[in-house]
Amino acid sequence: MNALILVDIQNDFLPGGSLAVNDGDKILLVANTIQHKFPLVVATQDWHPSDHGSFASSHPGKRPFEMGKLADMDQVMWPDHCVQGQVGSEFSSELNAHKIEAIFRKGTDKSIDSYSGFFDNGKKKSTGLGDYLKGKGVKDVYLAGLAADFCVGFTALDALELGFNLFLIEDGTRAIDKEGWKKMKKQIIVKGGHIIQSSDI
Repeated sequence: MNALILVDIQNDFLPGGSLAVNDGDKILLVANTIQHKFPLVVATQDWHPSDHGSFASSHPGKRPFEMGKLADMDQVMWPDHCVQGQVGSEFSSELNAHKIEAIFRKGTDKSIDSYSGFFDNGKKKSTGLGDYLKGKGVKDVYLAGLAADFCVGFTALDALELGFNLFLIEDGTRAIDKEGWKKMKKQIIVKGGHIIQSSDI
């Protein structure tokens, strides 16, 4: 069986949000129109406490997008985003959510960041997404969402590590940094992932 994972299509990553991805809203049409092609659609949701350690505001003297350390790993210091219960953490009202069967929240532990929809960045805790998909008999995973060079990309890499066939829908994602996306795309392809367009499905 195949499944579509919609990664972090939340207000803070869309135009007007605190960590808006350029042209992030352009993925909504793709995300909405491809869902009927999949027997299973799930979503991930960035869900941070207000004092999350990845926020620049949690580190006096640090500014957004500077590098720092969190959980002994290099960490981008982000603007506050996707804070639990705030409007920025909500899925876009333009996202057709009626086919979404389950939502997997990530980034809930303030001591470590979580880009992937499967694990935190240190792979200390699982979100349960991998077991859920395997329990449903899923073999092929398709990804769309935000942002290509971070949460979508790391979700793709973990899907491959977990043994899924991985198809990343390029016109269904946008990147924060174009160079970062080039590097991420290369990693995905080297590890056996497929970069496709929504018209290929």
